Amino acid sequence: MEYNHKEIEARWQQYWRDNKIYKAEIDSARPKFYVLDMFPYPSGAGLHVGHPLGYIASDIFSRYKRLCGFNVLHPMGYDAYGLPAEQYAIQTGQHPEKTTMQNIARYREQLDKIGFCYDWDREVKTCDPKFYKWTQWAFMKMVESYYDTSLEKAMPIAELVKHFESCGSEGISAACSEELSFSADEWMAMSAKQKSDTLMNYRIAYLGNTMVNWCPELGTVLANDEVSEGLSVRGGYPVEQKLMYQWCLRVSAYAKRLLDGLDTIDWTDSLKETQRNWIGRSEGAEMHFPISGSDVVLDIFTTRADTVFGVTFMVLAPESEYVAQVTTPDQAEAVKAYLDSIKHKTERERMIDKKVSGVFTGSYAVNPLTGKNIPVYVSDYVLAGYGTGAIMAVPAHDSRDYAFARHFDLPIIPLIEGCDVSEQSFDAKSGRMINSASDELNLNGMEVKDAIAATKKFIEGKGIGRVKVNYRLRDAIFSRQRYWGEPFPVYYKDGIPTLMDESKLPLLLPEVDKYLPTETGEPPLGRAKNWVTEDGHPIELNTMPGFAGSSAYYLRYMDPHNDEALVSKEADEYWRNVDLYIGGTEHATGHLIYSRFWNKFLYDLGYVCESEPFRKLINQGMIQGRSNFVYRIQGTNTFVSHGLKGQYDVTPIHVDVNIVSNDILDIDAFRAWRPEYSDAEFVLEDGKYVCGWAVEKMSKSMFNVVNPDDIVARYGADTLRLYEMFLGPLEQSKPWDTNGIDGVNRFLKKLWGLFYKGGSLLVDDSQPSAEALKSLHKLIKKVTGDIETFSYNTSIAAFMICVNELTSLKCHSRAVLSDLLVILAPFAPHITEELWHSALGNDTTICDAKWPEWDEKHLVESTVNYAVSFNGKARFNIQVAADTPKDEVERLALSNEGAAKWIDGKTIRKVIVVPNKIVNIVVS
Repeated sequence: MEYNHKEIEARWQQYWRDNKIYKAEIDSARPKFYVLDMFPYPSGAGLHVGHPLGYIASDIFSRYKRLCGFNVLHPMGYDAYGLPAEQYAIQTGQHPEKTTMQNIARYREQLDKIGFCYDWDREVKTCDPKFYKWTQWAFMKMVESYYDTSLEKAMPIAELVKHFESCGSEGISAACSEELSFSADEWMAMSAKQKSDTLMNYRIAYLGNTMVNWCPELGTVLANDEVSEGLSVRGGYPVEQKLMYQWCLRVSAYAKRLLDGLDTIDWTDSLKETQRNWIGRSEGAEMHFPISGSDVVLDIFTTRADTVFGVTFMVLAPESEYVAQVTTPDQAEAVKAYLDSIKHKTERERMIDKKVSGVFTGSYAVNPLTGKNIPVYVSDYVLAGYGTGAIMAVPAHDSRDYAFARHFDLPIIPLIEGCDVSEQSFDAKSGRMINSASDELNLNGMEVKDAIAATKKFIEGKGIGRVKVNYRLRDAIFSRQRYWGEPFPVYYKDGIPTLMDESKLPLLLPEVDKYLPTETGEPPLGRAKNWVTEDGHPIELNTMPGFAGSSAYYLRYMDPHNDEALVSKEADEYWRNVDLYIGGTEHATGHLIYSRFWNKFLYDLGYVCESEPFRKLINQGMIQGRSNFVYRIQGTNTFVSHGLKGQYDVTPIHVDVNIVSNDILDIDAFRAWRPEYSDAEFVLEDGKYVCGWAVEKMSKSMFNVVNPDDIVARYGADTLRLYEMFLGPLEQSKPWDTNGIDGVNRFLKKLWGLFYKGGSLLVDDSQPSAEALKSLHKLIKKVTGDIETFSYNTSIAAFMICVNELTSLKCHSRAVLSDLLVILAPFAPHITEELWHSALGNDTTICDAKWPEWDEKHLVESTVNYAVSFNGKARFNIQVAADTPKDEVERLALSNEGAAKWIDGKTIRKVIVVPNKIVNIVVS
């Protein structure tokens, strides 16, 4: 019986499907373990070999935990809304649902071939109305809630209305867009529209003005990661900053809890630090700077209130509302020209751009401590999202303020003893304040931390500011001017945004004639006929962004067929949250922030029982492409082999890696690859054409994309799974190199050889030898530890060593081979399932076997190897019983025949025995 991976893998994949081996059910008798992959966006290109890396890792861990007795939930679905499908629809006229479903079918086919243990009965698609009903439902709950800052949780907006009716805004502790002041009588006197606008100031999902990345050509808002160097990643169209009134989520209200929650979860330090920096907690003071000759007051946030004496100018973010308020008529044209010149730059680009630019507004602010007038500028190095969008500039102690002051020839006033203002930056942590006194506040000689505290106290006492904790985290823009996304369950009655009744959910996307904005600039939904409620009110034209569907999909997996709730209480309290989440680092500040926010909101309302969605998170590395090159002699269609290219004037050309094997080019396939190479000639070395190679990003343009289907067809899914894990540590990036895959495939054939030889079954019921048991238990201990630490590459090396040892020992003992199959099953499920049944005679799946435990007694060494050295140089080895005393080890070393020539004619001065390691004999 030969190892035929095609027959074996097809048979057992069908068996697993037919018997629903991976179906997960609530089972209170067993501990649960929830393993989740970041679900894919199904592109038309399908999977390449880099995509399954994290899926294979999670699959191994899922199978391992099941073998350890856990009830494992391991689902998969698709992040199916998004711009690529919509753009393809625009180009082809096909409905994006059609192409999305085709792509999903392609992905599913590829995933099935690799043999993942997904419970496909729980599959979700974010474009499925049964799924996005609950995205719309969660959005409605956010509209109906506000964040109580004293309770630190979301509360019903109805509670806020009751407070307004009795007390107005007095005593309100609520996260808001701006602080409002009104009495109960004023609230009661407001019109319905005024009340709606006021409540929008507090709702967790709210309509508000915000600066966005607007792409006129695509007709939609883009996320930061969809923009590069002022152009859309998709299409390369110009992107500009634009103020728009649209739906947002008040993520900033949860900043403190998002920060604190990081201490309770098992994530890498680097990932936690990334989120901490993104959330960006700062302790400081908000201070008031009046505009000279005006009623306008600029509020600024600073962490160094003590440096206010060194303020020589102020700077506003281009998006700040203050710009229009303080720009004087004679500077209006210059300010407008500047704003137009920088509107294409995203915030991310502005943060890293070191070029100095700005414009004077014409106004002066009054320093509240010195009484001096200071000019107010606009510059793109100030961001609207941090603090108030206005800063006090202290050029002596901030590098960007310093560069700005130098550029515009503004004063620089040092405050710290020993400060050299010619430097671009200055560390003031250990300085003492000097030259920073006023009649009422004298900071001279104080330590910086004491000076900060004294200044905060002073400004609060004088009513010119307040102590405040600020966060960098911004609210999430939740509107997109696209077709292919979740519709908002909102209609407009007399201009007032109104939620639909929950019984109307899901609100389905309407049909449109084109997937483009209307001729008047409305989003694509503006093309829909009768996009109104039953009583004629217009429905919201924007759709939700891609992250809407991915923010709570992990909860829906727990109870995917429930029509009455996002997740039942029973399912939520059993599965609770994700025990292991695997995905890419690129989601650290997007999806992972939004998911944690979404979960905490649902936790506040009592819909989920855990405040954090993901207990442990692992970021897998990237598999890079291994490109191959051929070398064309200049001016010819002749190609020279890699080892001879130095003899000619050549041009390297990328070649399809799928027609290269172990860097040897298939010449006939190359000639057939592209018409221009049909008559190619070759200069060979040793009768072969050897290609060059390099490690690059896997990309179609470099012809280095490897389709996993091709690997599975040629070598089998088990080989692909083992090889991807063998390439290197899970969390590191590594190059794909087909050259090494043969070795992994040979390992599986060698494993097969322990069970079969030709058509004969070799397995017997003999008592295993001590050496075989030692090899097995050494492997069990190694692999158990490696899986728990995700060191899969070293596990595979250990498998290879063990199989080699058992082959050398001619071990065919059922007791040994049975345990060997069980611990290999998570890595290579098909071949182990086959041998478990056909060779060992089991009639139940290996997935339900018991993970073996190692026994230390089998790992105790019976003999010890000593290296015998003379004057520090190793000369030979001796083996002795493990419990041999030191004096006996010394005697055996000296009496060994190998010692004679090193002792002859010399005097033994000293013998040093290092237990279980070396014997060093000193002679002279």
